[in-house]
Amino acid sequence: MKSRIAPCIIAISMFAASALGWAQDQSSPNDEGRNHRFQVTSATFSDGGTLPLSMVFDQCSFYPGGGNQSPELSWTNAPRHTRSFIVVAYDVTASFTHWGIYNIAPTTTELPENAGIAGNSFGLQVHNDFGRLNLEYDGPCPPPSLNPQVHHYVFTVYALDTELTLPSFGDFPPGAEALFQELIPPGRRGHILATASIGGFFPGE
Repeated sequence: MKSRIAPCIIAISMFAASALGWAQDQSSPNDEGRNHRFQVTSATFSDGGTLPLSMVFDQCSFYPGGGNQSPELSWTNAPRHTRSFIVVAYDVTASFTHWGIYNIAPTTTELPENAGIAGNSFGLQVHNDFGRLNLEYDGPCPPPSLNPQVHHYVFTVYALDTELTLPSFGDFPPGAEALFQELIPPGRRGHILATASIGGFFPGE
């Protein structure tokens, strides 16, 4: 499924590719994330494995029976000066954002399964690239008629030493593009302390 705003998605992809470099460049010798690597795991799927049907978009006609539930995510060894976390679910194959949640409390080490529902208490969500204004997770639904048929989905956790303030426009809440744009200045100034990712594929090969 393709984004409606191709130029913005190109910028997002470029930012995502450089975010980890910023985080590593800005790490200090005293950061816990340097001595013990910041990492993320999931009880819902294995890194490099096939995503379960529970994560698939529940209105996807190509793969009926989807649960549209965000996966369980746990992270360890966050840098000691972390003030907030951000989680982004991104389809690398289609350059498409499925979920964005920011200003997660620094004491948080896990998002349970289905934390991506509207109105959750874990952080602030943005609307994704599906074009709906619902502030929630929406799962994979790759069209089987388009190549490549198998898509790569990456869940990235960002540890920041600050919180973000995203702009809104009247009744329109901020979207994924706004989240990535607001991450660029902190990334350049060293406020992204570390990132960690886990990825899976859908459908299975």
